[in-house]
This record gives sequence, structure tokens and C-alpha cells, in this order.
Amino acid sequence: MTLAFGTVFYILKKFAWPIIIQSLKDREKHIEEALQAADRTHEEMKKLQLDNEALLKKAKEERDQLMMEARKLRDKMIDEARTKANEEADRIVENAKVRIENERKAAMTDIKNQIAKTSIDIAELVLREKMKSSDAQKAYIEKLIEDKQLN
Repeated sequence: MTLAFGTVFYILKKFAWPIIIQSLKDREKHIEEALQAADRTHEEMKKLQLDNEALLKKAKEERDQLMMEARKLRDKMIDEARTKANEEADRIVENAKVRIENERKAAMTDIKNQIAKTSIDIAELVLREKMKSSDAQKAYIEKLIEDKQLN
């Protein structure tokens, strides 16, 4: 049995072991290459993740900048609209003051005209009452003529 074992061992050593050892070396080499590829892939993933984080940070900064600019633009537009509204309100108030002053002057003129007309009407009534008799009319006319001649 030892002889059979020795013979099998010799045949295996001569023919099978080199192929088996070569296969194991090839497998070890393949595993080592796969591990190196995995390490490279892992490093690339880390690099990509860092790049993605940098891009995300940059995008957030750009977004914040755009938001800040948008807020400034909004505030500027609101201020401009407020200024325009205040100017328009001031213009409307000024126009209203001018219109009120014009209407006040017109009312004062109308009141003066009414007072003058009423005064003339009263004077006319007084003169008619006073001048009912023809003697009074003659005396008044003579007085007016004398006053006119003195001037």
C-alpha cells in the first residue's frame, strides 16, 4: 500500500501538482487583482464622493447667492414701488389741495356776488320806497346834479 501511495504521490507530484499549484497561483493572482481593482474602485468612489460634496457645496453657495440677489432685487422693487406710491399720493394730495383752494375761491366769489346782488336788491327796494312820491324824486335828482357839478 505504501508502494501504491508512493506511486500515486509521485505521479501526482510530477503531473498534477504543477498544474494545481499553477491554478492556485493564477487564482491567487486573480484574487489579488480583484482586490486591487476593488481598492481602486473604492478610492475612485471616495474621490467621486468628495467631488460630489464639493459640487453640492458650490451649488448651495450659488443658490444662496442667487437667493440673496433675489431678495435684494425684491427689496429694491418694493422700495421703488413704495416711493412711487408715496410720490403719487403726494401728487394727489397736492392736486386735491389746489382743487379745494380753487373751489374755496369760487365759493367766496359766489358769496360776494350774492351779497352784492342782495345789497343792490335791498338798495333798490329802499330807493323805490323813498322815491314813491315825485317830489322826493325831483329832490334826489337835483341833489345828484349839484353833487356832479361840484366835482
